[in-house]
Amino acid sequence: MRRLFGFLLVLGFLCFAPNSFATSEGGSKQEEGHWSLAQYFVPVSLVDFIKERFGHSVIEHKEVEDIHHIVFGFLVFLIILVLLAFGMTRLKKKHAEALPEKRFNALALFEVIGDALLGLMEGIMGRENALYFLPFIGALGIFILFSNLLGLIPGFLPPTDTLNTNVAMAICVFFVTHIYGVKRHGLAYFKHFLGPIIKWYALPLMVLMFLIETISHIARPVSLSVRLLGNIFGDHAVLTAFVAMAIPFVPIPFILLGLLVSFVQALVFCILSTVYISLAIAEEEH
Repeated sequence: MRRLFGFLLVLGFLCFAPNSFATSEGGSKQEEGHWSLAQYFVPVSLVDFIKERFGHSVIEHKEVEDIHHIVFGFLVFLIILVLLAFGMTRLKKKHAEALPEKRFNALALFEVIGDALLGLMEGIMGRENALYFLPFIGALGIFILFSNLLGLIPGFLPPTDTLNTNVAMAICVFFVTHIYGVKRHGLAYFKHFLGPIIKWYALPLMVLMFLIETISHIARPVSLSVRLLGNIFGDHAVLTAFVAMAIPFVPIPFILLGLLVSFVQALVFCILSTVYISLAIAEEEH
């Protein structure tokens, strides 16, 4: 608890950083709430290259102006890889020891997250399916959680506050859902798109049900993406507004709120993804 309190105090004082560096080289104030360290350590040539190759965003339907989701997404990926490397090292030592370690480390972190997700998934789709899909859901959950938490540190922006990142993950869930639905049930998987009555005399109802089911399945990745975007962007905007007040310790309660939002939104994304996959592979799909 003392370490957590100390960490919050440091964050509270660091919140003054954006006010000190929020002026561009030309002396004009940048758009409030979008300051980040990326503008200092990302080469201009890399930004120009990305804008040249991917100048138009298909998701947001506008020219690419900000690549912070790529920069910080890659940073989150590196952080997770480093923690996994430390976790693997501790795991090898753990096999040779009879007693658990006293200190909380990277291995314990992944064990806690894995056990929590496995328990939730087991209640939704059963233990066998939960163990099978845990690597996929766990990877999504860990990336989203670390991305959300990164946005609470002054000078960093969460990769999950843009549709580009969120839609990419939601599309993965969409394809996994239907690929494993077909893999488990064959072409009979698509019968549920036609409704409960599959007869020639129910053709109008079958067409209507097909349209409704198709729209509902397309809406799933959209809802996953927009929900995560709205909550993380809103939380970051609120935190930024109170940081801009430059009053000591005022941002700390909102950092705590941000911690809660970060965990809850990662959890919601994982639970909904598990539910969608569970519905696709359920025996009732025959």
